[in-house]
Amino acid sequence: MSDTLPRMVLRQAEHFDNRIAMRRKQDGRYQDISWNRLGNQIRAFGSGLIDLGLQPGEQVAIMSPNCPEWAYADLGTMAAGGRTVPVYHTEGFKTILHILQDSQARFFFTNSPLFARQLVHHLSRLPRLEQIILLDNDDTHDHIINLEEFLRRGRQLPPECLEQTLSAGKREDIATIVYTSGTTGQPKGAILTHDNILSNIEACYPLFTMDDRDECLSFLPLSHIFERMAGYYLMLHQGVIISYAESVDTVPANLLEVRPTIVISVPRLYEKTYNRILERVSTGPWLKKQLFFLALRTGRAAVARQQSGVRVGLLLRLSMKLFDALVFTKLKERLGGRLRFFVSGGAPLVTEIAEFFLVVGIPIYEGYGLTETSPVIAVNYPGRHRLGSVGPPLANLNLRFTDDGELQVEGPSIFQGYWNQPDRTTQALHENWFGTGDIARLDDQGYLFITDRKKDLIVTAGGKNIAPLELENQLKTDKFIANVMVYGDRKPYLTALIVPDFEMLQKYADYKHLDFLDLCDLVRHPHILGLVRRRIDRRQSDAPSYKQIKRFTLLSRDFSADEGEVTPTLKLKRKQISKNFAMVLEDIYRKEGQTIHDTSFCTIVSEKP
Repeated sequence: MSDTLPRMVLRQAEHFDNRIAMRRKQDGRYQDISWNRLGNQIRAFGSGLIDLGLQPGEQVAIMSPNCPEWAYADLGTMAAGGRTVPVYHTEGFKTILHILQDSQARFFFTNSPLFARQLVHHLSRLPRLEQIILLDNDDTHDHIINLEEFLRRGRQLPPECLEQTLSAGKREDIATIVYTSGTTGQPKGAILTHDNILSNIEACYPLFTMDDRDECLSFLPLSHIFERMAGYYLMLHQGVIISYAESVDTVPANLLEVRPTIVISVPRLYEKTYNRILERVSTGPWLKKQLFFLALRTGRAAVARQQSGVRVGLLLRLSMKLFDALVFTKLKERLGGRLRFFVSGGAPLVTEIAEFFLVVGIPIYEGYGLTETSPVIAVNYPGRHRLGSVGPPLANLNLRFTDDGELQVEGPSIFQGYWNQPDRTTQALHENWFGTGDIARLDDQGYLFITDRKKDLIVTAGGKNIAPLELENQLKTDKFIANVMVYGDRKPYLTALIVPDFEMLQKYADYKHLDFLDLCDLVRHPHILGLVRRRIDRRQSDAPSYKQIKRFTLLSRDFSADEGEVTPTLKLKRKQISKNFAMVLEDIYRKEGQTIHDTSFCTIVSEKP
């Protein structure tokens, strides 16, 4: 069907009219935004941009936390014939300047008056940028217009001006340029058309039953294509209410307020939730603990039979109903009580965690994709759900594998290339086939399994090939381990940088009456190092020796986006981490452990006996 993203959403607005489209928290409570208002605001933003002089095919950048105005600016830009350029509001100033320069954005929406005024001083480096539009009603300055003035100007424009550009839009037009930070180098702009994104929506929506009775909590950054397609465009396509979390930090509280039926997230949320649940149970009354783990064992037995295609017997089904009433219903209430399913993407999900939530009755449907594929390549869904896999490939995509196992994809959702980078485009696209850079396999039942990033594979000095993600995910299921990077390329054995779960560690230290002054002091404590060593050995008890972590360094801080160590979806930037912790990694291979002090971190090496 010949369509564009704004035409699709505006058609939904006419259909749903006064029903709820979005909800946001203001003045201490969640307030409704109707479909009618959503449609009007999209038109108002589009008209405002046309009045400012936006021409079809020009770029408009957006930098803001998730909010309704993000959607108004995004769809309003497209309705006016423009292309949106999302910018992470957590990004560093130099990176933002690079994106604005490279994209040649003519207008820039932001929620930050402070940033807007800072940017004005750098306009000489941004010759194409004409106007900064504030998404609030702060004072207007030179080159800065506030939201009230912007909308007032749009109201002066005859409605037919916007309708003409809206009607003239074609499915093959460029909709957006998405700058992907990846795990190395400067962000590069992936060019996506309306057809790319709509093709992905059209392949995904039949897989899930969703309608206007559902509600999705939005908190992953809309600048990332995963949230933008799955948590925004797809939800609007299906009439699902989008409720915006106040921030990532308030998600647990907002879950109880919003009581969503759908949550879309990266694995880190599920890891934290899983570990908190197990911690709460392990410190609770003995009888409740025994009941919980009996329920969990029973559920795992049922899931194992389901996954193997074996019928679950009557007694096991009845036992699961009983445990659901006695144990799992209470757990689900702590997550709002209405959740039907989670969706996970952006990074690999630990199988043990996926199994746990499936037992509880809230399946996590893991998917896989990249910015360049708009983004979904494969996804688990009701009726086709295999733990450990990323699900079957979408029906409108073709897959093939190179001799070394790299996955390549072809189909209507494959991007058009990289903005201003023809050489990189040529490297990425081979006769319309896109090389993902991921090592993968397809099993005999059509499920896709991702092994690791091709460039992340470790080859030890002994010639053993090791996928670090597999080991890292295994270790992160431990409640005392929050993050980990396995290291050892061309080295005699594996080592790891380990970020502990500081909250759990402090509780343990208090319980054991360990004296410590700060986190630096805590991670240096011999008792803590011994604890982490035992936890690692327990997780790796069945691993061959070449896959075992011989030595590790316990860090006193997590890997940081500010230090360039993780992407916005919290994937590790291994090259940057290795650079930032070069001295630590060098010292970790010395024969004798030693304490290392630094102004920004404090670590100590522990060696396997």
